[in-house]
Amino acid sequence: MEIYKNEIEGLLLIKPDVFVDNRGFFLESYSQKKFMDAGIDCLFIQDNHSRSEQVGVIRGLHFQKPPFAQSKLIRVTRGAILDIAVDLRKNSPTYGMWKCFELTEKNYLMLFIPQGFAHGFCTLCPGTEVQYKVDNLYAPQFDSGIRWDDPTIAVNWPVKDPILSKKDASLPFLKETESPF
Repeated sequence: MEIYKNEIEGLLLIKPDVFVDNRGFFLESYSQKKFMDAGIDCLFIQDNHSRSEQVGVIRGLHFQKPPFAQSKLIRVTRGAILDIAVDLRKNSPTYGMWKCFELTEKNYLMLFIPQGFAHGFCTLCPGTEVQYKVDNLYAPQFDSGIRWDDPTIAVNWPVKDPILSKKDASLPFLKETESPF
């Protein structure tokens, strides 16, 4: 397994060891020991799975407020996404900065997003399936987010007219939201 850091502290791109032969492939998508050895000290307690039928679906930018904030380990098992993480940690030198990663069923990459980030993605293929682990339960009363097209964050999404849920279309802008982190 290889782990890549970037300019945003704590945000990690993970390339698992993949063994391919004439039958298909095998990979270890999670090992508590390997993750802890790499400094990822989370106890994942829930797995989530989403499927988006069309290209251009945006889900996000979501986060949960403390005490139900969540770290996430994201991977694509079918299709492809442009995955976005936005640093919402008030005291971080990269507050408000975003980073994108292309995760696909063919590149096997995973993204670790620690607590304190908003997260979202845009589907790049029809029938895309995303699976992710979280380290805290879903708590609707602590559920929050930021609009996908927030001009302060200015994410360079690959679509101009995305397919959104009503909830995501009505999320507030960053300037209207006090960061809880």
